[in-house]
Amino acid sequence: MLARLAHVIARRRKSVIGAWLVLTFFGAFSAQEVSKRWFQSFSIPGYSAYEANQRTLKTFGTGEQAPLVAVFHSSGDVTKATGIRKAVAAAASVNPGSRPSSYFSTGSRAYVSKDGHTTFAEIYPPGTPNFSSSVHVKEVRARLKAETPAGVQAHLTGRDPLQEASSGSSGGPNVLTEGLIAGTGALIILFLVFGTLPAVLMPIAVAVASILNTFTLIWALTYITDVSIIVQFLIALVGLGVAIDYALLMIFRFRDELREGEDVETALVETMTHAGRSVIVSGTTVAVGLLSLIVLPLPFIRSIGIGGMLIPAVSVLTAITLLPALLAVMGEKINRLRLLPRRFMDTGHPEDGFWGRWARTVTRHPGLIATIGLVIVGALVFEGLQLNPSEAQAKNLPGTGDAIVGRDALTHAGISAGVLKPLVVLVENGADPQAVAAKVRATPGVMGAAAPPEWRKDGTSIVEAFASSDGASKQGKHTIKVVQKELKGTDATLGGVAAEDQDFVKAVYSKFPYVLAFVVLLTFILLARAFRSLVLPLKAVVLNLISLAAAYGIIVFIFQQGHGSEAIWHVQATQAIIAWIPLMIFAFLFGLSMDYEVFMLSRMREAYDETGDTNHAISLGLARTGKLVTSAALVLMFAFFVLSMSPGVDVKQFGIGLAAGIIFDATVIRALLVPSLMTLFGRWNWWLPDWAAKALFVKRSPVPPSAPATESA
Repeated sequence: MLARLAHVIARRRKSVIGAWLVLTFFGAFSAQEVSKRWFQSFSIPGYSAYEANQRTLKTFGTGEQAPLVAVFHSSGDVTKATGIRKAVAAAASVNPGSRPSSYFSTGSRAYVSKDGHTTFAEIYPPGTPNFSSSVHVKEVRARLKAETPAGVQAHLTGRDPLQEASSGSSGGPNVLTEGLIAGTGALIILFLVFGTLPAVLMPIAVAVASILNTFTLIWALTYITDVSIIVQFLIALVGLGVAIDYALLMIFRFRDELREGEDVETALVETMTHAGRSVIVSGTTVAVGLLSLIVLPLPFIRSIGIGGMLIPAVSVLTAITLLPALLAVMGEKINRLRLLPRRFMDTGHPEDGFWGRWARTVTRHPGLIATIGLVIVGALVFEGLQLNPSEAQAKNLPGTGDAIVGRDALTHAGISAGVLKPLVVLVENGADPQAVAAKVRATPGVMGAAAPPEWRKDGTSIVEAFASSDGASKQGKHTIKVVQKELKGTDATLGGVAAEDQDFVKAVYSKFPYVLAFVVLLTFILLARAFRSLVLPLKAVVLNLISLAAAYGIIVFIFQQGHGSEAIWHVQATQAIIAWIPLMIFAFLFGLSMDYEVFMLSRMREAYDETGDTNHAISLGLARTGKLVTSAALVLMFAFFVLSMSPGVDVKQFGIGLAAGIIFDATVIRALLVPSLMTLFGRWNWWLPDWAAKALFVKRSPVPPSAPATESA
């Protein structure tokens, strides 16, 4: 089928290019229109704390935003400074509809330190948090300090001010800027890889067409379902990397065929037959990894899965239609308009270059190479096992400024970090809030609770409680579970940001085994059909999981433990990785790194079918794809590294996790472990019993298997 498609495209190349030009121009229009329709909410429907917060929001207009925490300190009894109440009210008025609480509105000593010199107030801003919302931290802080009475020091802290202090308040580069930076980096890499202008520009043209046409499909998708705003960044950066990956594979093969003396159309047919098939298999594995996100009960993550799946789908389509048309137009001219001196150009057979020499080294010493690779992987996997997917504790958030000073003032006064994300209990059906407050106050792990009189409306009221430890700590999480257990069967439901954070982790990771099973099983079946083997897909899946664990080890080492994060990204160790990061790294990295496995194994399988010699197939496959894989990985690595330029700690962790994971996979996994293990497996690489061949609807290879490495040595 691909051969027939190649002939059709070669003969109608101008029409194909014209059609893609029209679609791409429309895609530019779509990119502008879809910017008005992004979904920016982070809902967790069906989970107790989230639903309680939603009911609180509906009744009181607040409940989803984390509170801003005003801290007051004086040398005397701070409760005598009655002007503090006015300062709290003034600060709350910056965000109209805010819901404040303090010692002065409740009379509760839970808001005051034991020595009486420090007190705090909670100010809950109205509305729902999203990417474009703001609680005006600077304005609230300025108003607070201006209204604080003489002799009292005031600071504004809380989750949002602390996060702003730790990541900077600048917006960072936008999608267009990030795309341009990543595109420039890709151009430089392609320039060094190919050295001729047509070969450099064609992957960029394919990437632009892929990205803009994906926006068209996403725009249409927004009329069917909500699509998270995060998808726009993924389209720009993942789309760039994936489209260039597929273009590289096709162009490398096309130039190989021309080098072997084929005419342009024959070279194009061979490219489509082999490289085109690999592109389809690769794109399918990437799409499977992203589609797995629909298993999770989180609408915004599901939308990332559905929207993200379109990225490789469109990239595959452009790679097997637009790119062949461009290749047919250029023909032999693809090797003209040299940009590099001839001595730097790769004009000989790959088997005679660096990757050919390395391939022969691996097949001669597979045991040694495999041992080196496993030692490196083992060290990083060990680090990965220390992964703590959670919100960072307040004490571990880095930064400088008033928010940090306020946090430290609470600590020095002996006030728990639990006040930064209080436990908020929604009391309904006319139940007595004072009785609920007394019940919660008596719960182990709770240092105080109050029922502000102003927080009552139409038979519904709110009780505010403070855990004796940070809600992100083990003790804090345990306290949340205990309070939930104590309230079970009553008219009171635990809400608040800390409890909702715990719901989020539960929602993500309770379903993760199903995500993993879905991806692994479907990928195994796809690869078993593609490579006509049971051993090769099993090895590919296992190595991909190991590669993921190693990628987790890298972000644990850098961000969780803080080795280099402060020096490079000005981010101190947080002892945690933000909860959604490991999941998203899995969804993207599993499919993207499988691309390289498919590129390599497709060439090895083809060589084996021609010769029946396993070692020759491994050596030729690595020699012909080594440069391709590392070049493609460098493009993706640069794109993800650009993503880490954004100011948020979460985005830095995500970008570096993907960038480091991609380059680690392309080097240690694909250049060391894949060829060395395949050499050791010998004839078992191609094992496909009759029952499996029938189940997969594939034909077994007529070529007899070669002996394992130990027998052929």
